[in-house]
Amino acid sequence: MSAHVVPRRIYFTVFTLLMVLTFATVQASNLDLGRWALVVALVIACVKATMVMLWFMHVKYSSRLIPLGLVGGFVWLMLLLGIVFSDYLSRGWVPYPGK
Repeated sequence: MSAHVVPRRIYFTVFTLLMVLTFATVQASNLDLGRWALVVALVIACVKATMVMLWFMHVKYSSRLIPLGLVGGFVWLMLLLGIVFSDYLSRGWVPYPGK
């Protein structure tokens, strides 16, 4: 069994893009984007997480079973979050006594 050798150029390119996206996150936090602030931050975070998984964790060069496990874990996470938020949103607000 041999490991896939990734050229250093790829690692430096990915690292540079991660630093650019980190700078973009900081700059976006200083802008008044209103309701879009969370969306912009999450999109940048998802792009950065995807880059780390693909190249630094070698998912891009692994067998098909590894990405399948990652997708399955993500689907499971979304399912659990959907259950939690549907329960939270379906409950009525209980007023506190004295307020």
